Amino acid sequence: GISNIVTWRKDAMNFNPTDTIPAVVVIEPDVYEDDRGYFFETFQRERFLQHDLTTAFVQDNVSFSKRNVLRGLHYQLRRAQGKLVYAVYGEIYDVAVDIRRGSSTFGKWFGTTLSSDNHRMLYVPPGFAHGFCVVSDEAAVVYKCTDYYTPIDEFGIIWNDKTFGIDWPVKKPVLSAKDGDFPKFKDIPEEQLPVIKL
Repeated sequence: GISNIVTWRKDAMNFNPTDTIPAVVVIEPDVYEDDRGYFFETFQRERFLQHDLTTAFVQDNVSFSKRNVLRGLHYQLRRAQGKLVYAVYGEIYDVAVDIRRGSSTFGKWFGTTLSSDNHRMLYVPPGFAHGFCVVSDEAAVVYKCTDYYTPIDEFGIIWNDKTFGIDWPVKKPVLSAKDGDFPKFKDIPEEQLPVIKL
């Protein structure tokens, strides 16, 4: 019957696990452009399942920021959020840090440019700290989450922690009071770090 017809193309998205942290995946969609503009898919359940990525997204967020704004590094502990991040307007430098106890890539970070020009998306697994900074005049970022935002479960790490040595393109970022007051990684008790789930 017609319900059995698969209409999606297998090659409409390229999934690229990163060398630094294979659990973090850069996704490059096929973009269809003409003189009217462009079209591309940002999420397609069957494709994500084929690449062993979660499809259990429960919340979508939009964040609008001006140049040099840095948001992060954020994580939730008990209700860890996996994220699918992309910039629908402007350009950001997006960072994922593996803070999962027991992980073979514990303490490593990966960063990449996401923009409305390159259309890249970044999949950040649950248990990672995440942040981004804006390198264009303005940027609008959309991200899907695998769990709900829970303020009492939110934790963070100071953006310029020397443990990680993240090479941010912004040296004097604009921070919220909360983000500017996050602790150093070495001062976070072990029980306040996620544990890897295999």
